[in-house]
Amino acid sequence: MGKKPKTKLESPFLRSQARVEMASLMDVMFLVLVFFVYAVSEMAVHRGVKVSLPDAAGSREPGERIVVTIAADDSLSLDGAPMPREALVAAAARKAAANPGAPVLLSADARASLGAGIELLAALKAAGVDKASFQTSGRAGGGAGR
Repeated sequence: MGKKPKTKLESPFLRSQARVEMASLMDVMFLVLVFFVYAVSEMAVHRGVKVSLPDAAGSREPGERIVVTIAADDSLSLDGAPMPREALVAAAARKAAANPGAPVLLSADARASLGAGIELLAALKAAGVDKASFQTSGRAGGGAGR
């Protein structure tokens, strides 16, 4: 005999389970991660002391360096931290002893007095720092016309 008529309509949507598409969710999360990494790197505070280096030819020192900065007003700082000369010389000598072969670079502003640089260099040599030199801009002969 014939088929019995269905009393209830069945929908194929009722049998399927709900699911979350992970591929698009992962793409969105990756883009959010990239945005935050880029934003954080742009917001990083660079705590350097601005100096106008004198023009002179020089070679680039490879590896790690210890940077002593002499600002235009003859104030001193070691790796961006301001300190008096005696404390700076002692700290630079400790760092140089801890990192053998690491040069101590004197990054002196062109407007700083020559005497402050020479006195600091002599104090560093007396404290046992073997490798100390002045940092320059790397451009030879550019400062005569300024």
